[in-house]
Amino acid sequence: MATNTVDVLLVGGGVMSATLGTLLSKLNPSLRLTMVERLDHVAHESTDGWNNAGTGHAGYCELNYTPQNAAGEVEINRALAINANFEVSLQLWTALTASGDLPAPQNFINPTPHISFVWGESNVAFLRQRWEKLSAHHLFADMEYSEDHDTLREWMPLVMAGRGADEKLAATRIRYGSDVDFGSLTRHLVASLQQRDQFELLLSHEVSDLEQQRNGRWLVTLKDRRSGQSKVVNAGFVFLGAGGGALPLLQKSGIPESKGYGGFPVSGQWLVCEDEATVKRHYAKVYGKAAIGAPPMSVPHLDTRIINGKPALLFGPYAGFTTRFLKAGSLLDLIKSVRLNNLLPMLAVAATNMDLTKYLIGEVLQSHTQRVQSLRDYFPGAEAGKWRLAQAGQRVQIIKKDARGRGKLEFGTELVAAKDGTLAALLGASPGASVAAQAMIEVIERCCSAQLGEGWQARLKALVPSYGESLVQNAELLHGIRSNTLSALGLRR
Repeated sequence: MATNTVDVLLVGGGVMSATLGTLLSKLNPSLRLTMVERLDHVAHESTDGWNNAGTGHAGYCELNYTPQNAAGEVEINRALAINANFEVSLQLWTALTASGDLPAPQNFINPTPHISFVWGESNVAFLRQRWEKLSAHHLFADMEYSEDHDTLREWMPLVMAGRGADEKLAATRIRYGSDVDFGSLTRHLVASLQQRDQFELLLSHEVSDLEQQRNGRWLVTLKDRRSGQSKVVNAGFVFLGAGGGALPLLQKSGIPESKGYGGFPVSGQWLVCEDEATVKRHYAKVYGKAAIGAPPMSVPHLDTRIINGKPALLFGPYAGFTTRFLKAGSLLDLIKSVRLNNLLPMLAVAATNMDLTKYLIGEVLQSHTQRVQSLRDYFPGAEAGKWRLAQAGQRVQIIKKDARGRGKLEFGTELVAAKDGTLAALLGASPGASVAAQAMIEVIERCCSAQLGEGWQARLKALVPSYGESLVQNAELLHGIRSNTLSALGLRR
C-alpha cells in the first residue's frame, strides 16, 4: 500500500480546514498539505450556504448570546467575545482579498442589517436592557434601538406589514451586519490552495483508521469511496475539521484527551422563499427569542440570503432529532459513538434532557401549515404556497463530563488537542464558521507554539492586525480595524 508523506493532513473540506490550510500556507509556504473530503466536492456539509444561517454570527442580533442571570440582569460577556472573534475573521478575509487569495468580497459576503425583534412587555424590557448594556461598549456602540412603529417599518417593512398600532414591539439594528456564503468562501479558499504545488485535495476519500507512531507522526489510512482502494498518509500533524464527523475520528485516534466526549446530533430545516417580489420586500436578518425548551441553535430568524449569487429568504431553523452525525452520514452514527468512557455522561444527558428530545421530535412532526404559522410571527402576510421546506445541515452538540463526573450538554465549539500537539479536533457548532479564523489561530497557538516563536507571530499579525491584542479592551484599535474591514469588504452602506 502506497504511503504519502505530508506535514499536515486536513480532514474535512469545510471552512475550518480551508481556513487552517490557508493560514498555515501563509505562515510557511513550504509546508506540504493534504486535504481529504469524503464527498465528491468541498463545502457540501455544514459549510454549504443552504446548511447554515450565513449570519456571520457577530452577536449583533442573536439574543441567546446575552442571557439573563437569576437576578434578571442581561449578561453581555459572551456577545463581546463572539463579536471580537468575528472581527478576526473579517480581518483575515480583508487580507486575503487584498492578496488575491479571495475574489471581490461580493462573491462571498454582502452587507445585510442585523436586527433583533421582540414583542410583549417583558421581551421589550429585556431588549431595552440588552441594548443599554451593549451600546455602552465600543464593540456595539453603533447599535440602534426603537419601539416606534414607523421606524420599525422602515427597518423591516415585510415584518411590520399588517401589525396593529397598539402592539408592544421593539427592535435593535446594526446597519453593517453581513450575510456570508460560507460555501462560496470555502470553495474560493480551496481553489487558491490548489494553485500551490505543496497542496493536494483528495475528494471522495474518507479516513478509516488513525495510528500514532513512536516518532509522534500519524499513519492515517484513507479509503477511496469510488474504487474501494486504500492509501496511507504519513502526517506530522492531523486536523479533524469534519463537522459532525470529527467526534468519531477523534475517538479513532485514541488520544487520552478524547476520553469522555460524546455527541448529541440535531438536524434542522428551513422554509425557503425565492419569489422575487417577496424577496425584494425584506433586506435584513431579523432574529427573535427562542421558544421555551428550544436549543440555542433554534432561535427563529427571517433572513435575507445570497447563496451562489442568488437572493432568497430563509426562515427557521426548525430543529429536529436524528441519529446521523452528518447530513450524508449513517443512522448508526450515534450508536457507534458510544464508548465505555462516555457512556455515563451520555446517559446522564439523556436522562436530564427528555424535554429537549420531545421538543426536537415535535419539530420534526410539524405540518407545513404549522411551520408557516410560526413564520407569520415574523411575516404576518406570508403565503404558504410561496415557501418550500429545505433541509439544513447536521450539528453534533458536545457531551462532556462536568465537575461531578456526570454529563452535560454544551452548545458551543470546543477544541480538543493532543498533549504533544500532533492532532487537534474541533467539536460542536455555534457560532461555528463565523469565528473560523480565531478558532484556527487557537489551533496554531496550541499545536505550533515553537513555530510562533520563530517568526509566525509577525506573519499572523500581518494577516490579522489585532493579533495578540484585545478588541474587547482596546476601543481605539477596534475603531481603526473595523473602519478598514467594513470599507474593504463593502459592508458599510
